[in-house]
Amino acid sequence: MGIFNSMDISASALTAQRLRMDIISQNIANASTTRTENGTPYRRKVVVLEERKSDVPFSEFLSDASKARIKGNGVKVSHIVEDNSPFKMVYDPGHPDADENGYVQMPNVDIVTEMVNMISASRSYEANITALNTTKSMILKALDIGK
Repeated sequence: MGIFNSMDISASALTAQRLRMDIISQNIANASTTRTENGTPYRRKVVVLEERKSDVPFSEFLSDASKARIKGNGVKVSHIVEDNSPFKMVYDPGHPDADENGYVQMPNVDIVTEMVNMISASRSYEANITALNTTKSMILKALDIGK
């Protein structure tokens, strides 16, 4: 593992959590959007994260000699998916998108869930900044040893 690998891992996590916060913000902003371009209410979006793949093939993971070459690669956003949970039905006969019974399909965005997810993403972001600063401090202390 190189000296900058931990910084690369933290940087990948910072990028992923920033995108996650952007998507959560988009969900909150569209919590009342009843009509999108395709005519349906806004669907909540969710970020799917996955581990960045290692360069070492699986067969080499089994040998003791390869354990020294195994390194973490961080995280990446594999894709952003729409939540297929049903829309909320709200009785509002005066709304322009109300059906014949007076019900309006509202987005499947729950503000409380989004805020909990935002706090989680924010804490993950802060933890990775702390890890990055710790790595930077260790590198500086190592350089001071050489003086």
